Amino acid sequence: MAETLVKAPITADTMQGAHPFLETEKLADTPFLLPSPVVASRHPFPFDTPSSPSKLKHVSSINLGGTRIQLTSAVIIPFWIVLSSGVIIYNNYIFNNLNFRYPVFLVSWHLVFATIGTRILARTTRLLDATRDFKVSNDMYIRSILPIAVLFCGSLVLSNKAYLYLSVSFIQMLKAFTPVTILLISFSLRTQTPSRRLLLIVVSISLGVSMASYGELRFNAIGFGIQSLAIIFEASRLVMIEILLQGLKMDPLVSLHCYAPPCAVLTIILLLFSEGVTPFNIALTQVGFFHLMANAMLAFTLNVAAVWLVGVGGGLVLTLAGVFKDILLITGSVLIFGSLITSLQVVGYSIALIGLIVYKSITVKSK
Repeated sequence: MAETLVKAPITADTMQGAHPFLETEKLADTPFLLPSPVVASRHPFPFDTPSSPSKLKHVSSINLGGTRIQLTSAVIIPFWIVLSSGVIIYNNYIFNNLNFRYPVFLVSWHLVFATIGTRILARTTRLLDATRDFKVSNDMYIRSILPIAVLFCGSLVLSNKAYLYLSVSFIQMLKAFTPVTILLISFSLRTQTPSRRLLLIVVSISLGVSMASYGELRFNAIGFGIQSLAIIFEASRLVMIEILLQGLKMDPLVSLHCYAPPCAVLTIILLLFSEGVTPFNIALTQVGFFHLMANAMLAFTLNVAAVWLVGVGGGLVLTLAGVFKDILLITGSVLIFGSLITSLQVVGYSIALIGLIVYKSITVKSK
């Protein structure tokens, strides 16, 4: 599932990016940490940010053969980085190496898998105990959950579709602009007050991303437009979470449990109009049962790992982990897929990353 928060990935880098879930405490905490189940974006399922780590401690250990193993940041952070990077690289492999050019189908499949998987976990484990206290009225569902689900679908579908036109490395560079988009939308809706420091961060990140875009050797206007729309959808989703679900806290799995069913229905409807029945006819022969199951399982496991992740790391540590993941993805894109990057892109992306780290440092200190 594309691009996607621990306090921080449900992107478009958290199914994908995508970005390390459902941030409802402070919008500033959501921008770029962990990815989305489908898209593995920069945000951890930018399903958004979970509640405070202390409330998630009951899932920071696992029981194997009667032996309880405590998960530490030294274990779970590398595990999350591998899973998050793996989802994005795997999706790109299916789209471009296996030539299965049906991103809406893949997103729909991930969401159906996540819908079934979260229901199984709710019945067989304690990972979704929080859903027992999460009651949604019909009115709340229509006014709050459904609009956010629509934005989430747009983010996932567009984030995945961008891989048909752009390289993994360039997409990761563009996703650095997500926090800027969130701030601009927040400023326009007056949910956040502009300051000189925030405006300086906006300028620095914008400059860095602009330099990275100008230096792209395989620039594609269609792909750039699609990824830009994906960022707008994702940023709007995070802002709407702050406005519509104020005070409601969900960890990545609870968020996935809540949003996966309506998102699956919406993407399947979109699938029938946009890609038709062709992907159903060729998926098993062109992609194969193993790749379909492994890809969906990898994306789903990413969200389970995200629950543990938010219980063992602080905000700045998770931010640095997200930055390292993106650097690793860009390097992997060059080595695995032969993506070309220029020195201007390296300089531009470095400027954007500095802006991201400064921004997150400010939000952590302000708590």
